Amino acid sequence: MQLLDGRTLSKKIETQVAQDVKKLKETCGCTPGLAVVLVGQDQASAAYVNMKKKACDRVGFYSITHDMPENISQEAIERTIISMNENDSIDGILIQLPLPSQIDTTKLLELVAPEKDVDGFHPYNVGRLVTNLDGFVPCTPLGVMELLKEYDIDVKGKNCVVIGASNIVGKPMASLLLNADATVEICHIFTDDLKRHTLNADVILVGVGVINLITEDMVKDDVVIIDIGVSRTKEGKLVGDVDFENVSKKSSYITPSPGGVGPMTIAMLLQNTLKAAKINAQKKNS
Repeated sequence: MQLLDGRTLSKKIETQVAQDVKKLKETCGCTPGLAVVLVGQDQASAAYVNMKKKACDRVGFYSITHDMPENISQEAIERTIISMNENDSIDGILIQLPLPSQIDTTKLLELVAPEKDVDGFHPYNVGRLVTNLDGFVPCTPLGVMELLKEYDIDVKGKNCVVIGASNIVGKPMASLLLNADATVEICHIFTDDLKRHTLNADVILVGVGVINLITEDMVKDDVVIIDIGVSRTKEGKLVGDVDFENVSKKSSYITPSPGGVGPMTIAMLLQNTLKAAKINAQKKNS
């Protein structure tokens, strides 16, 4: 069994991004800019945004957080997004999810300019992903693909089971695997007999937030396990969706949780923002 170490790889990617930022500043005087919209007092969201801010600082990005109250109106957030779309110093816009119930999340995601959609949630970028065209890809599934690549895990022709069908992780994860010529199954809350699907899987990718959903009896020998889930136990410990202690004994590769996919998500956000900045710089200089 070998651990898929997202922490080490994310540091490697950060180093490369920082070098590219330095070159960008030297060649065109451009500094990549990321704007984040944070609504409400959700502690997990606030902590995650703070981690993103620190990562931006480490690589030399300009970053700003629009911290908004829980009871903010739809129109107020829309005005902020429009102003960020028009601001040339902002290359990437990120709306931290989830949003309060009074907010139309879909409308806001569609309002972000596709060329600044570094989270890859705009329908334009979703369409380009599904049709295997270049665009911005959601950071978590993109981070998973980078992790597989780093450890020379080729999914071509492999049976890959994606558990979870969210727009943020499950669906784009399946699309990326399909684009890499894998055979893909998507399982979700209404899937009957999950074990029947996982037992035949060469690669299992799970991100639903259910502690110990995947157990030793559900996987075959030498399976590759990508645990995207994050939950907190009663004791306050962060864990994934996989019974790591027992499933790891049968795995060829497995991500720890935390320390696997999580750090890669932020690394890919940096990479996407840098990509947006380079495109923006080319437009300015053309």
